[in-house]
Amino acid sequence: MIQEATLGAGCFWCIEACYKDLKGVIEVYPGYSGGHIANPSYKEVCNETTGHAEVARVVFDDTQVSFDEILEVFWFVHDPTQLNRQGNDMGTQYRSVIFYHNDLQKEVAEAYKSRLTAEKVWEKSIVTEISPLINFFKAEDYHHDYYANNPGNLYCQSVVRPKVEKFKKVFLSRLKS
Repeated sequence: MIQEATLGAGCFWCIEACYKDLKGVIEVYPGYSGGHIANPSYKEVCNETTGHAEVARVVFDDTQVSFDEILEVFWFVHDPTQLNRQGNDMGTQYRSVIFYHNDLQKEVAEAYKSRLTAEKVWEKSIVTEISPLINFFKAEDYHHDYYANNPGNLYCQSVVRPKVEKFKKVFLSRLKS
């Protein structure tokens, strides 16, 4: 069955690039979620006036990849202990967040976060927000497939590429052919 997940893990270029290669993922849309402004622009979101986070909307076939596996990638590709930032990207738009689409996603996300906390996977506390999905707005077209379309971009080379390479190494058996 086709499902959707909406996840914020820092810059949406990074997480989009990772999820696109995961078996069972049909499409990934960079966008904005969790704020109070309809159809925000990238500039507005970056100015932190909208309340939105940069997110990836992951459309997946749950007969090939489970929501739990989607979350496994989410926890792996970013640092969920950094409040309102990922590395040098700072601001509420870069917050770690899972916007759940239904009660089951909420339960799975909360259980996963509790398990990681109990196992003390990170020395610092996990600050990932788990909230109901109230809105989603696709980002401007130029953000879609940004890493694939701009591999020479300095940010892509220094931030996105290392995350994607690490992801591909760890999740090799779960990548599309």
